Amino acid sequence: MKMFRSRSWFGGGWGRPKNPHSLEHLKYLYNVLSRNQTVSEHNRELLVETLRSIAEILIWGDQNDSSVFDFFLEKNMLSFFLRIMRQRSGGSNYVCVQLLQTLNILFENIRNETSLYYLLSNNHVNSIIVHKFDFSNEEVMAYYISFLKTLSLKLNAHTIHFFYNEHTNDFPLYTEAIKFFNHPETMVRIAVRTLTLNVYKVDDASMLAFIRDRTAAPYFSNIAWFIGKHIQELDMCVRNEADHHSQNRLADLVAEHLDHLHYINDILCLNITDLNHVLTDHLLHKLLIPLYIYSLASHRRKSSLPEGVNQAVAKILSKTLSRPDSPRLQDPLSGRVSCVVALFLLSQVFLILSHSPLVQSLAWIILKTDSTVLDKGVNKLLEHYESEKKLLEDSMNNEASAVNFTSKEALLEDLRNITDEEKEKLAKNPSENVAMHKPFLETVYSALDCSENDYGALFALCLLYAMANNKGITSDVIEQVLKPKKSFMSKCSSKDIKYSYNVYLVEKLLLIISLACQPTCRIRLVTLEISLKLLLHLVICDGKNILLEPHRAVIETAKSQSMTLLRNFYKSEEIFLDMFEHEYCDMSKSSLNVEWLCMDSAILLPPAGTPLTGIDFIKRLPCGESEKARRAIRLYFLMRNTVLTLSGEMETQLPLTNPQSCVQIEQALDLSISRYNSDLIACTVLYKDGMKMRRFLVIDVLQLILVEPDNKRLGWGVAKLVGFLQDIEVTGDKDDSRCLHITIHRPISGATTNRVPLLSAKFLFDDNIRCMAAKQRLTKGRLKARQKKMQHIARLLEIPGQSGPPSPAFTGQGLYTCRATGRNLRENRQLFTASRAPGFAAPKRESSPGVLHRADESRRHRDGDSPHRLSNLRKELNPSPSSNNVKKETRSREASSSRTKSREGSPKMPRPRSEEIPLELIKKASHSIIDMAPKINILPRPQSAKTESEPCASGLINDNAQSKESGVLKETTTISEETSFIGDRQSDKKSEEREAV
Repeated sequence: MKMFRSRSWFGGGWGRPKNPHSLEHLKYLYNVLSRNQTVSEHNRELLVETLRSIAEILIWGDQNDSSVFDFFLEKNMLSFFLRIMRQRSGGSNYVCVQLLQTLNILFENIRNETSLYYLLSNNHVNSIIVHKFDFSNEEVMAYYISFLKTLSLKLNAHTIHFFYNEHTNDFPLYTEAIKFFNHPETMVRIAVRTLTLNVYKVDDASMLAFIRDRTAAPYFSNIAWFIGKHIQELDMCVRNEADHHSQNRLADLVAEHLDHLHYINDILCLNITDLNHVLTDHLLHKLLIPLYIYSLASHRRKSSLPEGVNQAVAKILSKTLSRPDSPRLQDPLSGRVSCVVALFLLSQVFLILSHSPLVQSLAWIILKTDSTVLDKGVNKLLEHYESEKKLLEDSMNNEASAVNFTSKEALLEDLRNITDEEKEKLAKNPSENVAMHKPFLETVYSALDCSENDYGALFALCLLYAMANNKGITSDVIEQVLKPKKSFMSKCSSKDIKYSYNVYLVEKLLLIISLACQPTCRIRLVTLEISLKLLLHLVICDGKNILLEPHRAVIETAKSQSMTLLRNFYKSEEIFLDMFEHEYCDMSKSSLNVEWLCMDSAILLPPAGTPLTGIDFIKRLPCGESEKARRAIRLYFLMRNTVLTLSGEMETQLPLTNPQSCVQIEQALDLSISRYNSDLIACTVLYKDGMKMRRFLVIDVLQLILVEPDNKRLGWGVAKLVGFLQDIEVTGDKDDSRCLHITIHRPISGATTNRVPLLSAKFLFDDNIRCMAAKQRLTKGRLKARQKKMQHIARLLEIPGQSGPPSPAFTGQGLYTCRATGRNLRENRQLFTASRAPGFAAPKRESSPGVLHRADESRRHRDGDSPHRLSNLRKELNPSPSSNNVKKETRSREASSSRTKSREGSPKMPRPRSEEIPLELIKKASHSIIDMAPKINILPRPQSAKTESEPCASGLINDNAQSKESGVLKETTTISEETSFIGDRQSDKKSEEREAV
C-alpha cells in the first residue's frame, strides 16, 4: 500500500492537475521537488521531467499569469536547483544537463523584465555560474557555455548590477567565461567571443574599469599568444601540404585566423578607448610586429619560390644555404614564419582591421622602417615610429609645406652618405632608390619578381592593395609609395598642379603585366588582375591619367600582345564563340574581391596546374588547350578594360549581343512590320509532357521567337518564348515530314558544364513545305548569327586580311553576294504573304499545278524583244548559229550549277515563291511592275529533269515559250531552279496574247 501511494503521488494520475499550464500544476511540481531533493538512479528520470515541466509553465506564466512567478519566488525554487547541482551522487550529471537546459530555455524565452529581475534578484544565478561542473562531460560543457551566452544577451545598463558586484569587485559571468577562450571546441570559443562582446557593449564605467584593470591585460595577452601559436601551426601546414592532397586542415586554420581578426576588429569598433589602447599595445608588441612583420626581414629573397613547402623543395633549397642571400628554411620554433605566410597574414590584417592607431603604425613600419632601427627590437622600433610621428605633427603645425617630407631635398638629404658608385647608379635609374635601406619594403618589392612563378608576388600584391585601400591609414603614410602625390607649383595659385607616383613600383607592375601576356608565362590570372587594379590606383589621380608616356607604351604593347595571343585560338568552331561570350559574361558579373581572395586557403599552396585540385580557374595555371584559350580570352578582356579606363573611354563593342535590342518575354510585337512578318510561320508546339500549344514562329536576325496572338490588338502578338538562334539544334522527324525537333539551349554558363535546354519540343507545321522552309531558315539563321559574331570578334582582334572567318554555310561566294545584294534591296523576304499575321484574313489561292511563273515569261518576252539585248548578242555571237547555241547552253548550265553550289545542304525540292524571290526578278529594270501576290496554291512539283531553251539571236522565242497559251508545260521541258516558282501572269499581258492569237 505504501508503494502504491508513492507511485500515485510521484507519477500516477492521482493528485496531478489536469491543466498543465496552471498555478496548481506548478504547486504539484514543487511538491515533487520537495520530496526528491536527493538525486538517485531511481528518481533521476522523474526529476528531469519535473524540471522540464517547470520551465514550460514558467514561460507560460511570464506571458499569461504573474502569480506563477510569484509562487516560484515565494518558494525559492532556484535553491532546489542549486541543491541538486551540488550533489555528487549517482546520476547527478544526468540531472545537471537537464537543469542547465531548463535554465537556458527559461532565460532565453522570458520577455517580461519584472520576471527577469525576480529570477536574478537573489544571486542564485551567480552561484550557478561559479558552480564546479564536470566539464569533462561534453553535454554539460555545451549547455553551460550556452547558458552563459544566453545570460550575456540579457545584459544592459539595468541588469549589469545583478552580475557585477562593485563592492566585492566580482564579475563571475565574464571571468568564468574567458577561461574557455582557448577551448578545443570551436563552438565554445565562438560563444566566449560573443559573450565578451556583449559585455563590452554595456555602457557602465565601473564595470569597464574592472575589465581594464583586472582582466584586459591577461586576457588580451593570452589572445595574442594563442593566435601566435595558431600561426605556427598554419605555417607548418603550408610546408607539409604543398601537394594539394590534404587541404581541409589548412582551410580550417585559415578560417580560424580570420575569426580571430574579425573578433579583434569587433572589439576595436566598439571605440572603448581604454580597451582599445590595451588591445593595440598587446597586438603590436607580442604578435603583429615580432611574428608577422619581422618574418619579412628574416631573409632576403631573390626568387618567388616558397621557402620550405615540402621535403622535395627542402632538399633543393638546402643546396643553396651557404649563400647569405638565398632562401632558407625557417625553424618553426624560432618565432618566425615563411615569407609567403607572413605576406598572406598581413594582407588579411589590413583587409579586416581598420583601427587607425593600429594599422597606421603597421603601415609606417612596413613602408618606412630603416635598417638601422631593425635590429634594436620591437620596443625601439615603436619608439622610433612615435618620435617620427611627433616630428611630423609638429612640422605640420609649424609649416604646411613641410607635409611634403618626401620631396627631392629630403631625398637628397637621405642620400648624402652613399658612395659614388651608388650615386651614379641612382642617376641612371633614380626609381630604384625607393626601397633602399628599408628592409621590409624591400622584401615586399623582391616578392614581386615573377621570373619563375607568381607564388610570392600574389601575396605581395594583396598586401600593397590592402594597405592602399585601408581607410584607417592616412595619406601622409602611403603617399608617393601607394598613392599619387600632388604638389602645387606656386603657393598662391592652385591651378598649376604637378602629379607624381611611385615609378619603381609601377615598373614592377608593368613587368608583371608584360610577362603575363607572354605565351609561356606562369602567371595566374588573379595575379594579373590585382596588378592592374593596383596600377590604376597608382596612376589615376583626381580622375586623370598621370601615367608617363613610356609606361603608356608598355601598356599598349601588352594589349597588343594579348590580342596576338588570342588570335592563335581564334577559330570558326562553335566552342570559341561560346567560350568568348561566357568568359565576358562571367567577368562582367563581378570584379575580383581581394578580401574574398585572401579567405581562400588554396592560394597558400604553390600554384596548381590541374583542375583536379578543385581550385578556381583564375587561381591556378591553365591545363590543356581549352583552358589556355579561356586564359587568353580573359587576358584580352582585362587588358582592353585597363586601356579603356586609362584613356577615359566607355566600352562600346562588347558584349557581342546588345540586350537592349533583343526581344524579351511578354513583349508585344507588331507582326505587320516586315521584321517579324517576313518569317512568320504557324506551328503547333508539342511538349514532352503531352501539352500542345498553337504558336507563330518568328525568326529574327539573332533570335527565335514563339508568338501568341494578342487578344486586345489586331495584328499584334506577345512573345512567349525567346531563344538565340546560335543556341538552337534542329533535326527532322523521320516519320513525319511536317515535324521538326527543336532544342533551344540556355546561354552557356561554363566552358565544361552541361548546357540545360531552355526548350526541347516537337514543332508540327501545316505542311511539309512550311516545315522545310522553317528548317532552312533556322539552320541558315543559326549559321549567320554565329558568323556575324565571329566577324565582330575578328574586328575586335584586328585580324589582318579578313573581317571574319569563312562560313561553311556559303561556298559559292559570288552568287551569295549577288543574292545578298538583292535581299538588301527588298529588306526582308516574305514567307507566304505580308498580310498573314494573326488577326488578318489570307486571300484564297487557286489550284493550278504545273503552270510556269508568268512573271518569268513576261521577262523573257521583254528581254527577247529588247533592241539593246539584240545588239549586244550580235556583237558577241559567232557566225555559226550552232556554236551560239552551244555557248548559250553552256552559260545556262554554268549559271545553274553556280546556283546549285550555293545551296548545298538545302532540300532539292522546289521551294515556294514566298520563301525566296527569283533572281531574275531582282535583276529587272526598276521601272517594271511585278505582281508579287500569289493567287494559286503551292504544290510540290515532280523532280524530273527538264531543260530550258534560250532565245535565238533574232530575239524570237522558241516553241516551248509559244506553247504557254495552253497553261501547261510539256514534260520534256526544263526550267532553271531559280525560276521554278508558280505565279500569275499580269492582266495586261493576257489581253495582248489573246489579241495576237
